[in-house]
Amino acid sequence: MGRVASPRWVPVVQGEFRASGDEHVVFSTVLGSCVAACLFDPVARVGGMNHFLLPGETAAERGGDVVYGAYLMELLVNGVMAMGAQRARLEAKLFGGGRIVAGLSDVGVKNAEFAERYLSYEGIRVVGRDIGGDKARRLQFTPVTGRARVRYVGEDAARDEVPSSVAGGGDVELF
Repeated sequence: MGRVASPRWVPVVQGEFRASGDEHVVFSTVLGSCVAACLFDPVARVGGMNHFLLPGETAAERGGDVVYGAYLMELLVNGVMAMGAQRARLEAKLFGGGRIVAGLSDVGVKNAEFAERYLSYEGIRVVGRDIGGDKARRLQFTPVTGRARVRYVGEDAARDEVPSSVAGGGDVELF
């Protein structure tokens, strides 16, 4: 009987993207108002994740910084395509965009709206999401299978799947 390799955890911090076709890799991050987009090609079995702080849709908003969604979404799409993914087969899952601090502007909503617009414009289908709310999330994403798991920070309850009325459905597992 063969030995099963344990997962290799790869953190994705604010302003980064990662892509992989390694079956042992699991990307992980923690999100508040930031958004992480996860892309997956089920045929090529490659995927990736980014983690952005602000939408950054215009040059004036970006100012050359790498924490913006417009830049990181481009890197993510190009990164998975460089590994053999095809745009027509890409599936996306979106996470984060919470309003963690009451009384401050709701940048999380702006981040989530930007990500949805970007993916729609690029013709990439969103198959799952866990967006909004008032809690931070821990996210794990396995790029070769497209499986995502979410745990709300400060909660112990586990659920097998996100109810579609809460988060839009898809292959998302709360743990």
